[in-house]
Amino acid sequence: MATDSATLMRPEPSGAQSLKRPRAIAPRSGPLARSVGLDVPFFADKNRAFWILQSVGWTGYFVLRTLGGVANAMGLMFVVHTLLLTATGYSLTLLMGTLFRRLISMRALYTVVLSLGAVVLASTAFSIIETWSHSTFVDPGSRPVGVKYLGAILLNFALLAAWAALYYGINYYLLLEDEIDQRGRLESQASSAQLAMLRYQLNPHFLFNTLNSISTLVLLKQTERANAMLARLSSFLRYTLANEPTAQVTLAQEVETLKLYLEIEKMRFEDRLRPHFRIDAATIGARLPSLLLQPLIENAIKYAVTPSETGADIWISARREGNAVCIEVADNGSGGQDCLVATQSTGVGLANTKDRLAQAYGAAHSFTTKTNEHGGFSVIVEIPLDARPIAG
Repeated sequence: MATDSATLMRPEPSGAQSLKRPRAIAPRSGPLARSVGLDVPFFADKNRAFWILQSVGWTGYFVLRTLGGVANAMGLMFVVHTLLLTATGYSLTLLMGTLFRRLISMRALYTVVLSLGAVVLASTAFSIIETWSHSTFVDPGSRPVGVKYLGAILLNFALLAAWAALYYGINYYLLLEDEIDQRGRLESQASSAQLAMLRYQLNPHFLFNTLNSISTLVLLKQTERANAMLARLSSFLRYTLANEPTAQVTLAQEVETLKLYLEIEKMRFEDRLRPHFRIDAATIGARLPSLLLQPLIENAIKYAVTPSETGADIWISARREGNAVCIEVADNGSGGQDCLVATQSTGVGLANTKDRLAQAYGAAHSFTTKTNEHGGFSVIVEIPLDARPIAG
């Protein structure tokens, strides 16, 4: 096998490893929470939320005005007066709400002008009813005429304007939340599509090289080697096609896939390809996009193994650094920095891996390249140990 040199390092004792993750706060779902409606978002049912707020608000209005009348010794009839005003305000705001549901979808200027007009008309009606009720139940001796019926219009306008502002404020907030949720879903879909596109670049690129090698073996009448290579290629493609292009795998699964890939390449290069794995056991559970490292190894084969008559060694190592996993793919070829420029120009390889890391982890990763101590080229990727990629 091409990967007989693979080894797993024992994890070093560390106090940090014994720490447990904090448990996520569970949603309130007990009987008491269900009885008071805390087990679901308040505005999950907008119609129900409207009636609750409407009823609570005008009940509060009735209680406060009644207490004010009692404190000022206004008599029992003031309660009747307040009850009539509460019913009037409740009914007027229901009509306003019906109108506002249509106005909220119009242009902002029309919404403001028509809503303001509706508040003025409702305040006028409210003031007339309040003045008549006061002269009928509270002060039967008074006889308001003409403009006196508008004596309470300023207070009523302020009250209804506040109701309208609260109505629009809540509804615009809910609309904004819907827009944010929709944008989040679209961004997630776009990110998944981008990851899928980047993954789909890998299979044709690798497939071309492998089929070309199989074709050469057939022409040389090396049928046994060609059949063995086809069998390994079939196993590799079966694995890659079985996984979703945006799927995440553990580092252990990724290593096994790389071994399968290197078995195919070993058929091409034989002893010229010398892979070495050194994977810290503390890192094997880290999750990463599937086939993330394959183009890095393909890059090393292309620019370190292929040009050399004696081939090259390729080291794949992973170690834990705090809460991160540092993965390095290194070779001892002579490609140097020319390898980086050439690979980026193909649209795959290093550029592909950089794009996939950016899509999967955002700013929570690092990607560096350097000339290593073997005189070859190294690519170092650092990803979070515990965090799942964004796209997942």
